[in-house]
Amino acid sequence: MLAVMVSEFAMIGAANAAGIPQLNYNCPTGIEVHADKGGYVYINGEEASLKKFSSNSYEATLRGITISITLNPDETVDMSYTRRNGANGICTPD
Repeated sequence: MLAVMVSEFAMIGAANAAGIPQLNYNCPTGIEVHADKGGYVYINGEEASLKKFSSNSYEATLRGITISITLNPDETVDMSYTRRNGANGICTPD
């Protein structure tokens, strides 16, 4: 039973990131964001927790940094960040 639950959880995690394209972005204050197509999101080289709000809206968090990712209909990406200390801004493609 536990193995089935773990397997189902793993599939849910993969499905949550399925719509994310490969991304390489830089944000102010030295934040680098990388995403593998349909896979994981990394903030400064560390795997972030990913939350899916809709098929085009995601949020990745790691150590007080939140990255908001919006996939636009024209296949462009809008990305912004917020830090625990209140710093925030727009991220740009690398």
